[in-house]
Amino acid sequence: MGWAGIENGELLALAEKQFEVFITGDRNLSFQQIIRQTGLSVVVLAGKSTQLKDTFPLMAKVAALLPGLRPGTFDVISP
Repeated sequence: MGWAGIENGELLALAEKQFEVFITGDRNLSFQQIIRQTGLSVVVLAGKSTQLKDTFPLMAKVAALLPGLRPGTFDVISP
């Protein structure tokens, strides 16, 4: 999407315009930004790494969580 290098606050503002859910591997995002003031649901993938081999197994949990997500919420998905 050409968003490489964009900082968290601006990144969330861009995402909020196009998406309802923001999925990230950044475990510190909730400490750096006030998620409840956004129109996004933020889901953090807390796998061993952000590599596909570590995040793909978490996708079933993400899919199960999606229907109940609400704007301004923050959830962590771990193995």
